[in-house]
Parts: sequence; structure tokens; C-alpha cells
Amino acid sequence: MSYDVKLPDIGEGVAEGEIVRWLVKAGDAVKEDQPLVEVMTDKASVEIPSPRTGRIAALHAEEGAMVPVGTVIVSIAVEGEAAAAAPAAAPAHAPAAAASAPAAAAAPSAAPARVEATPAVRALAKELGVALEQVTGTGPAGRITADDVRNAAGGTAPAKAAAAGTPSGATAPDGSNDSTRVPLRGLRRKIAEHMRHSLSTAAQFTFVAECDFTAMVEHRAHMSARAQAAGVKLTYLAYVFRALPLTLREFPLLNSSLDDTAHEIVLKKRFHLGLATNTDDGLTVPILHDADRMGLFTLAREIDRLAAAARDHKLKLEELQGGTFTVTSTGARGGVLATPILHHP
Repeated sequence: MSYDVKLPDIGEGVAEGEIVRWLVKAGDAVKEDQPLVEVMTDKASVEIPSPRTGRIAALHAEEGAMVPVGTVIVSIAVEGEAAAAAPAAAPAHAPAAAASAPAAAAAPSAAPARVEATPAVRALAKELGVALEQVTGTGPAGRITADDVRNAAGGTAPAKAAAAGTPSGATAPDGSNDSTRVPLRGLRRKIAEHMRHSLSTAAQFTFVAECDFTAMVEHRAHMSARAQAAGVKLTYLAYVFRALPLTLREFPLLNSSLDDTAHEIVLKKRFHLGLATNTDDGLTVPILHDADRMGLFTLAREIDRLAAAARDHKLKLEELQGGTFTVTSTGARGGVLATPILHHP
């Protein structure tokens, strides 16, 4: 029996997700709770686990496709359920005519096969005058890809299609090998979209000051033995997170957001500090909730734990929500100054 896995409701307000990376392929054996696919939403990058043990029968979405919540994304052939779902054998005394009836007569006629293609591919097919019903798909589960459509149209690739974001392969448009194209998807695409929106919506502002941190350096050196004994990696970043709630209480406008619709500034009464973390896929911002209630060592532990979870794609959805103020630190990379972009709103 085939079990259809639908894209689940990942969180409040999430209507669709992007298929970033398949972790299985058709024919693979999978166990219950084994990660199947990495999905990116506006909220987070999450791995969808398998609800059943079985074998992958088909993948129904390409990497890079935007899929609405509730859409079937993968089918799993579940062992042991096929026999239970099959019709019971005919009794021994059944009439011979029934046993010898043609098999096709007992089954309804097959419905027309559904064309599997993303909206972008369908738009490209319409533009090139290609009938998708006559195209053989080479994507997962027979899904029709943009290259399939172009090949059916004789290899044409208009500039409009390229501008729509459809990858045109691993070579430059002029056919040379001077460049390589990498699909902009997943976290990096979300970062690009949010940064552009922030730049076009919010007024950006940078202020630079020199500070004498001699006392902090001495305090860290004094606490190093105690931190090591407690298994704590005490970094300067922990001191920043410890000091911030004190400053934000004094200057509450810094711990606020903007409601564009109501034209109101929303002053936050709690201190949920975001930790901008660099990962292989781009920047992720896990949240230290109620940071003002944590001591120095607790903050250091949480910073280390959340940073590791971000790099390993193990963050929970609630660990990415509710931030009121974000800390971006590029100190480990050297340099003198970096200008961050506001995380709207």
C-alpha cells in the first residue's frame, strides 16, 4: 500500500514551503522518523520526518519548487499493508464464470494521468507553445522540468524565462564555460528577499563608537578557570548578551518593532535576543528568549548550543521566533566595521 506524505502545517501563518533538498530518492528504504526532505518556509528550515517505515515509491516535488501546505510531496510503499488492503480471495464454491471473468472488466477505466509540473514550468510551456501532456518528464516521479519543456520546443530558452529564475544549466548563456550557475533557493533566497524588503522599507542607520573593554577582558580571564570547570565556553559574546537587557531597559525604543499597517511602534516588554549565526546555507537567527533572566554562564551555554543547532539544522521552530533585538558579531573574522541590515520589522 502506498502512503502519501503531505507537506504539514509547519507553523502559524505558514501557507507554503520550498523543497530545498531531498534526503532520499525513489527506491530507498526508510524508517519511521527518518528525515525525508528539507523544507524552507518564511519561518525556518526544517526536516520533514517519515511517518512510516517502508520504501520510497515516488517523489512528487522537485528541489526548488514552492509547495502549498497539504500537498502530497512523497509516497511511501508500506510493507505489510498491501496484503491487508487487497480484496479477499474468492471462496472455493464461487461460480467458475466469475473466476474466469476478464480482469479488466472488474476494474474501472484508468483516469487520465495528471501532468506533474510547477507553475513556473507551466508558464514556460505556455510561452513556448508546448503541450505538457505530450512531454515526458525527467524530474522526480516523472515531473516535467523546464529543460524538458525547452527540449520539446527545440531547445529555445527566451530571456523572459531566464529572468523568471529558472536555472539554465551549468554554463554561461553564451555557451562558454567561464561561469557556473547555482540555483538561489532555500535559506539564501529567503535572506535575499528579506534584505531587499528591509532596504526598501526601513531607514537604515549605522553608528560607530570606540569602547575600552579592559575591565571585561580582565573579568573573563578571572572567570576562565571557573568556566572551564563548569564546561562553559565563555566568549565575549556572552558579555554582550548579558549587558544588552540593561541597556534596552534604559532605551526601550531599541527593543521594538514597527507595525506598518497600523503606523505604530510596538515596544516589547520582554528581551528575546537574536543570535545571527553563519551556516553553510546562509545566516540563521536563533533566539535566546528572556535573556535578561539568564546569568553569564547560562547565556554562554545557550549561545554555544543554539549556534551548533543552527549549523546542524537542528533548531526547533520556536527557537527561531519572537526575537526583539538581534546581535550580529563578525569579530572572529577580523575587520574593523560591518554594517548589518535591519531584520524587518
